[in-house]
Amino acid sequence: MVLVDTSVWIDYFHNGINSTHLDSLIDSGKVCVNDLILTELVPSIRHRKETELEHLLLQVPKVSMSIDWTSLISMQTENLKHGVNRVGIPDLMIAQNAIQNDLALYSLDKHFSLMKEFLSLKLFEG
Repeated sequence: MVLVDTSVWIDYFHNGINSTHLDSLIDSGKVCVNDLILTELVPSIRHRKETELEHLLLQVPKVSMSIDWTSLISMQTENLKHGVNRVGIPDLMIAQNAIQNDLALYSLDKHFSLMKEFLSLKLFEG
C-alpha cells in the first residue's frame, strides 16, 4: 500500500503532472490515506461544496494513526542533525504513520526525500 500525501492529492485534483501515477495506484487498489491527510483536504473540498469528490475521497482506505511523541522528537532531532530544517509536526506525523505501517509514502514535498536518507522512510517513486 501507498500512503498518498496531501501534496499529491492537490496536484491530482488540478490535473497535475503526477495524475497518471496516482490513477495507476488507484486502479490497482494500492492507495490509502490517514485522518491527518483527510483533515488537510476535506475542509476546502467541503467549502467548495464538491460533495461527490468528498464522498470519493472518504472511500479511500484509511490507515489508523498512533502518535509516538518520543519518536517524533527523535525524528526531528535527526532532521536537524542532517540539516533538514522546517519540517512541520504534521509532516513528521505522516512520515511516522508510513513507517509504523510499513507503507511507501507518495509525496511531492522534497523534505521527505531528504528524510529517507537517515530514517527508515520508504517513498513511492512513481
